[in-house]
Amino acid sequence: MTLNVVKGKFMWAKLTKKEQLTEDLWKMWLKPEEKFDFKPGQYCTIGSGGIERAYSIASSPDEDQIELFIELVPPPDGNLTPLLNELNVGDTVTMRLRAKGIFVLKPEFKNHVMVGTVTGVAPYVSMMRKHLKESESSDKNFIILEGASYLDEFGYDEELMLLDKSNNNVTFEASVSRPDEERNDSWTGYKGRVNNILLDRLDEWGLNPSETIVYACGHPGMIEDVKEKLENSDYTFLEERFWKD
Repeated sequence: MTLNVVKGKFMWAKLTKKEQLTEDLWKMWLKPEEKFDFKPGQYCTIGSGGIERAYSIASSPDEDQIELFIELVPPPDGNLTPLLNELNVGDTVTMRLRAKGIFVLKPEFKNHVMVGTVTGVAPYVSMMRKHLKESESSDKNFIILEGASYLDEFGYDEELMLLDKSNNNVTFEASVSRPDEERNDSWTGYKGRVNNILLDRLDEWGLNPSETIVYACGHPGMIEDVKEKLENSDYTFLEERFWKD
């Protein structure tokens, strides 16, 4: 590649693995040329062809590669994801040296409700992989509520269902917003947009609002609606949004 990386600002990261989930969703693993420190929930900034975007990290800080969950956004709205989609294993991208973001676990709360749509689940995967191993998390409750249009867009459902099954303090629930379409014929879970079912689920879970933080990551319409629904409640709300590229 002819692009010169400015030392002290950027480094190269090599694509080591790519897993296609649907036509427009994939996971990719990057190996940075230098150690990349981050907190679960933070994002990295990567680039190709002189275009940069921020992506939440799905991997744990304990892993030696950076795992991302990406949705293709075609032009004219999307600029970087079409370039990333064309990358092959062995290709490189630029990466900013520092992770950023304040969308991290807030340990002062007992209950952590994590609401996400499609790729918005990535920071929660990172949080679960890291924090469930810590003894101070044993008295906390983690509830992940993920929404998607179609069942094949849940990139981490098997991993999260396993965590639900093997940990008494983890709950994973998912909902599809287009249950009547053929692509969702085998779906047996919740139906509707996650922002529309959230209040009913909160009632069902029976959480003390003053001990509960609700995180939201993904589609801005979902985030805005969740924020409005919780505005006059005792729940604490924290948002993260990247849209769309």
